[in-house]
Amino acid sequence: MISLAAHPRAEFALFGIAFIESSFFPIPPDVLQIAMTLAERTKAFRHAFISAAGSVLGGILGYGIGWGLWLAVKGVFIPYIFSQETFDNVQNLYQKYDFWCVFIAAFTPIPYKVFTIAAGVCQIAFLPFVLASAIGRAGRFFLVATLLYLFGERVRALIEKYFEWITLLLAAGIIGGFYAIRFIRG
Repeated sequence: MISLAAHPRAEFALFGIAFIESSFFPIPPDVLQIAMTLAERTKAFRHAFISAAGSVLGGILGYGIGWGLWLAVKGVFIPYIFSQETFDNVQNLYQKYDFWCVFIAAFTPIPYKVFTIAAGVCQIAFLPFVLASAIGRAGRFFLVATLLYLFGERVRALIEKYFEWITLLLAAGIIGGFYAIRFIRG
């Protein structure tokens, strides 16, 4: 990734990795984004935007894969792996909490690609899916960009070591805040 970060087409690679990681590729774009941003801190937010745009578009592809592939493999899963009732229960929960499920997966280290494909399988509402993906992925990549822009190399080790915990705590705080507001309103 370090050598790729210095390549003239690094931004295209960043977009491509973010795109395919949201559907099926195992390596997150954060690695390349961090390397590129440390090489040129003034482009931190440009790199975050590229990562977010590629990731959201890749998430849309993941949604399409889930939706299209499910039709082809449904007979293998139901009733041999789980019952129609179990699938319906999971689908109902996912549809009920669609925005939050996708947002949490998009923002935290939970495998976003699993949720993009599952979103298509469960046929959750598309607009909330895209909105939650955009907010979550942009939040994640712009958080990395902000930390690197402000602190540079000094924060890299902390991001690499604790980023998963930081994003999980932030997501829990956001959800807790919404529940607190809901509770206060009655």
